Amino acid sequence: MTHSVLRSPHEPLEHLTVAERNARNAKLSSYANRPLAFLLSYIRRHPVAHAIVLASVFAAVGCALASQYAIKHLIDVLGMGRNHPGPLWAAFAILVGLIAADNLLWRVGGWVAAHAFVNVTGDLRRDLFQYLSGHAPTYFAERQPGTLASRITATSNAVYTSENTMAWNVLPPCIAVIGAIVMTITVNPVMAGCLLLCSAILALVLYRLAGRGSSRHQNFASKAAAVDGELVDVISNMSLVRAFGMTFREQRRFGATVKAEMDARQQSLLYLERLRLLHAAITALLSAGLLGWALWLWNQGRATSGDIVLVSSLGFTILHGTRDLAVALVDVTQHVARLAEAVKTLLEPHGMPDRENATELMAKGGRVEFEKVTFAYPRRRPILDHFDLQIEAGQRVGLVGKSGAGKSTVLALLQRFYDAQGGSIKIDGQDIGSVTQDSLRHSIALVPQDIALFHRTVYENIAYGRPEASRDEVYAAAREARCTDFIEAMPEGFDTIVGDRGVKLSGGQRQRIAIARAILKNAPILLLDEATSALDSASEEAIQQALDRLMVGRTVIAIAHRLSTLQNFDRIIVMSAGKVIDDGTPEALRNRPGIYRDLLAKQHGKSALPHPGGHKVDERVA
Repeated sequence: MTHSVLRSPHEPLEHLTVAERNARNAKLSSYANRPLAFLLSYIRRHPVAHAIVLASVFAAVGCALASQYAIKHLIDVLGMGRNHPGPLWAAFAILVGLIAADNLLWRVGGWVAAHAFVNVTGDLRRDLFQYLSGHAPTYFAERQPGTLASRITATSNAVYTSENTMAWNVLPPCIAVIGAIVMTITVNPVMAGCLLLCSAILALVLYRLAGRGSSRHQNFASKAAAVDGELVDVISNMSLVRAFGMTFREQRRFGATVKAEMDARQQSLLYLERLRLLHAAITALLSAGLLGWALWLWNQGRATSGDIVLVSSLGFTILHGTRDLAVALVDVTQHVARLAEAVKTLLEPHGMPDRENATELMAKGGRVEFEKVTFAYPRRRPILDHFDLQIEAGQRVGLVGKSGAGKSTVLALLQRFYDAQGGSIKIDGQDIGSVTQDSLRHSIALVPQDIALFHRTVYENIAYGRPEASRDEVYAAAREARCTDFIEAMPEGFDTIVGDRGVKLSGGQRQRIAIARAILKNAPILLLDEATSALDSASEEAIQQALDRLMVGRTVIAIAHRLSTLQNFDRIIVMSAGKVIDDGTPEALRNRPGIYRDLLAKQHGKSALPHPGGHKVDERVA
């Protein structure tokens, strides 16, 4: 299985088996604490392009070094006098050819890198988004969306910058230093040995010092992600900010967050500058010493003028190369620190992966069973304790009870947004923990209280229930949900952009879009979570008629605080403290004391309801 995954890194996850998907995800999560291995895994996807870049860099630096030797040769030929024009112009041609090849090779490498490096960032972002979308709801509940989006962007930018820095700022000075030392040996082996020793010590010291600053770089990476998360959080809740008159408070809060990020960035950059200053001082001293040594050799008659030029230029190449290498490695350290911070967060192991032997859910009628289900949210007491509930296929069941009774938890567990700590949940006899999550959710349609809409067209938001549906089917679903009147009144009709989370629509319009989406999905199980709570009386009546038609032949589980919407249901389940305390038809529950009767009395505001014994009960007291 693993080999199949490795051979097809671009293959969409839906085309893989569960085992292959899990293997791919496990491989990605294994890089959570190995940022460099993570980077190399994407470089290996484009071996030919990266090999061309590598070869062009080697060849270009080789030409640059050879051109210095060509300059030495030209100077030595000039020292022979004007009577040797042949060698003079040959030396000139060699020098010009090397300079031209040097420039051309850099352009070849840059051209190929422009494709290869960008392809790496594209692969990386696709994979990170695929992996991120597989996390359990608890992962997203504990993190800001803006921070997660920022980390994907930060990872992509860090990888791109690291590749560029390695190709153009780390590799060239490495090759130049090694090549220059080899060429210096031909002039003076002792000088070459001293240069090699000084370069190695200098590079090692700077690398060690750069490593000590990693905590500063990681702190900056964390603060930068926090700024992005805070910004998105405030912008997405701008209506709330204005409603409470907190504009200036949020400005001050964001200013403090930016100040913390600026301080962290300054600490990171100032540390780098101290390293550069140290290297500059050492390089200046060594350069002066090297030039003095070369002049002493010339004065002793042990070196030609060309040798002086060669040794000086090679010495500067070595010393400046170590400087460039040290600076580049320090920069890479900063980018790798940001990459490590982002990858560690994004590539946490998935909390609820599909089992290796998971099968597709075969929903026949939609019978639902909760058997001794126990569930607690993280770091909280159990909200369901040995919870039992059986709903027959095609039955319409309402869940009622006070806030915190566990109604929404029942719907969340049925959709497997969380895994129960005990017991089992079955649909048509199949344990939902043993089927793929996608097949489970394809069998369930949801109309929630808090409607989620994309910043896309009305048509796209309705068609999200079944993207392969024809345009006529989308229009039909909109008519069923009584959406066509307000959609056709919009400037671009079905092609109107609804805004972020549907901000351009009223609450009732958003809810009707959600109902149309559920109608189009045509799933055997329908979950209604306050599906008509945002509608006025006239709209509610129209939508209720659409819902009545939608519910025919389906298993329906509805949470409703407006108990009037449940009067035509088959059963009503009354919940309290995570347990079923009453169960019966609306008429049966209406005629016996209990929570349902109390809630009904409060909503209708009548003075009395019939008591089973023939007496009347004052609902305002009940």
